[in-house]
Amino acid sequence: MKRRIKHVTVLGSGIMGSGIAAHFANIGVQVSLLDIVPFELNEAEQKKGLTKEDKAVRNRIASENFEKLKKASPALLYSPKFAERIKVGNFDDDLKKIKDTDWIIEVVVEKLDIKKSVYEKIEQFRKPGTLVSSNTSGIPINMLVEGRSDDFKKYFAGTHFFNPVRYLPLLEVIPTTDTDPEIADFYMSYGAKFLGKTTVLAKDTPAFIANRIGVFSMMDLLHNVQKLGLNVSDVDKLTGPIIGRPKSATFRTADVVGLDTLVMVANGVRNSGAEANDFNNVFALPDYIQKMVDNKWLGSKTEQGFYKKVKGTDGKSEIHGLNLDTLEYELQGKSSFPTLELTKNIDKPIDRFKVLIGGKDKAGELYRKSLGALFAYVSHKVPEISDEVYKIDDAMRAGFGWENGPFEIWDAVGVQKGIELATEAGYEVSDWVKNVESFYKVNEDGQSIFVDKNSGEYNKIPGQDAFIILDNIRKNKTLWSNSGASIEDLGDGIINFEIRSKMNSLGGEVLDGLNRAIDLAEKEYDGLVIGNQGANFSVGANLAMILMMAIEQDWDDLNMAIAYFQKSMMRVRYSSIPVVVAPHGMTLGGGCEMTMHADRVVAAAETYIGLVETGVGVIPGGGGTKEFALRTSREFHSDDVKNNRLREAFMNIAMGKVATSAYEAYDMGILEKGKDIVVVDKKRQIAEAKKVAKLMAEQGYTQPIEQTVKVLGKDALGMFYVGTDQMLTGKYISEHDKKIADKLANVLVGGNLSEPTVVTEQYLLNLERETFLQLCGERKTLERIQFMLQKGKPLRN
Repeated sequence: MKRRIKHVTVLGSGIMGSGIAAHFANIGVQVSLLDIVPFELNEAEQKKGLTKEDKAVRNRIASENFEKLKKASPALLYSPKFAERIKVGNFDDDLKKIKDTDWIIEVVVEKLDIKKSVYEKIEQFRKPGTLVSSNTSGIPINMLVEGRSDDFKKYFAGTHFFNPVRYLPLLEVIPTTDTDPEIADFYMSYGAKFLGKTTVLAKDTPAFIANRIGVFSMMDLLHNVQKLGLNVSDVDKLTGPIIGRPKSATFRTADVVGLDTLVMVANGVRNSGAEANDFNNVFALPDYIQKMVDNKWLGSKTEQGFYKKVKGTDGKSEIHGLNLDTLEYELQGKSSFPTLELTKNIDKPIDRFKVLIGGKDKAGELYRKSLGALFAYVSHKVPEISDEVYKIDDAMRAGFGWENGPFEIWDAVGVQKGIELATEAGYEVSDWVKNVESFYKVNEDGQSIFVDKNSGEYNKIPGQDAFIILDNIRKNKTLWSNSGASIEDLGDGIINFEIRSKMNSLGGEVLDGLNRAIDLAEKEYDGLVIGNQGANFSVGANLAMILMMAIEQDWDDLNMAIAYFQKSMMRVRYSSIPVVVAPHGMTLGGGCEMTMHADRVVAAAETYIGLVETGVGVIPGGGGTKEFALRTSREFHSDDVKNNRLREAFMNIAMGKVATSAYEAYDMGILEKGKDIVVVDKKRQIAEAKKVAKLMAEQGYTQPIEQTVKVLGKDALGMFYVGTDQMLTGKYISEHDKKIADKLANVLVGGNLSEPTVVTEQYLLNLERETFLQLCGERKTLERIQFMLQKGKPLRN
């Protein structure tokens, strides 16, 4: 029987409960968010004369947490309007409504007796066959269902989400011995397909998979930091992006998560009796950690942990780090490590590990000790917490934000070298590893295969048929490549153009590749996908090249470069084959313009897209301004609507607004409803884009005819000039901001035309290009570009 999820009830409205509720709302599910009834009236309620029987009082806890959900930063909802899908209530009045829900998710406090009492109440109203799951992170799943009915047990499992739910893709599914295997499969498949999660089937062992491995790795570092004479900022420098980990690295992560949470997991594992002595000692708390807990130095929630914000002598805020020997906060200088210098020209973190473990300084020693311990530990966790190595790697990537899992890193340094590191760190690896050649390979079909612990043979990682991994097919399916891009054959008549430049910026080599891909597709294939699987789709044009040309006043070459960019975007729009663009992550400036010129867009839900050129002192020059003029002209019905639509487009560009999700990009007019689609699971994005391109080709794609655009001329221009004058007078913008905004308005309305006029797209592109060039001649624009290149953030001058 097909199971459809239309309504979910979340029991517990705290940080995790709210996050889970928000994410179900993101995918279109109706949600009831319930919590307990308050024990007493608060002061505000007393002043209003409310009683404990008033609905506002009874729903207060859930309502307050719902308001926090709506205001959360970063946003938990893809779009603010999705909050309408969530209704709040309380356990006493609304639990009976679960008879009409499809899935009940318990997210109450981590105490066994409280959870069991909630389940007892659920049994009173739950309809047989309704899914029930717990988000517990530490209580054994089998203990939760003791005393429950057979039907309850059949449909129950642990569904462990990670915080923040929207952004961390891991969902650990932990069945009990009584869970129906088909129901466990449903949790796994629904989590992946609908929620966009990396679903990992975990065993009912202490801390499951990600927290077990992640907390071991952190605790090992906490023990080693003092032995090596490193401070907290040193360790964070060494364990962050340099090795493919989040910027928060080790100690900042502990502050964000909360030291109490870290300690709870460590103590839970240590007291469970699950670990051998050597490993169990790692979970013991160092003295300084216990003192921090006693002092309530728990991190962000108590405003001090390993770091603390203090006022400097000049009155400005400074971030001080904790001296782990004296337990005093101090300004920690920037340390330099020769080992890190050796990796400067190595782009991928996975390729740096071989160099890092060879370092002769403290950094090299830290890497050897920590990786040796990690390799030994994960070798012994198969099969205890997982029968397959790939599940451990999936969990660490998706739950802790590691770019590569421990077995992938082990492969990168070499299996035998990893065994040596473990021995040097004082550990013995599990016997099954000693005869392994590598943990992963890629088969002839471009699919990842992993070594089986028992047989030593290699098996295919399940689920790969639903997605395309470009890294795996590149070797055998690349048709052409240069320094900034490549073209791969996706099969079934569809090819992919992949941007591979630094930060996926759009320079001449990328545009050459794009035009070559369109030429090739038109001659020999049925359709083209433009997509990549880097961290971001594209951060936009190559600013360094623009700055160099502008400083040298090489206007002819700069004009030609912009014209080439515009022509390339128009080829994306007007070619004889369907072109599908698959944006994800940061899709800024030129990346946004490329997206807007596609026949169809298959966007990842987590796409942060916008035209941000004003931040560097110019206007969108690759067709973005023209495209907004064209799109708003389609919606002109009356003068009022004309101006409102145009004003919205103007404000989005002038303010450099970036959509915080693909759904918000619909609201901004960057994506178009009824044409473009959103996928929640980024791993499926290239495969979905291929399907769309193939379907368009099969339906008989015909090259579009170039469009005309109705522009409004000087009547609308006057409206914009009045607005920018008021903004300048109110000191909301600078003189240069006003100059950029006025020139942007001039392009959007088609120039100083005496009346509304129908013009060609090329007319607007010419006007856009001329304006871009004019602004590149402004000193303040060059200052903005230079500041962005040096600091990575905009200058307002």
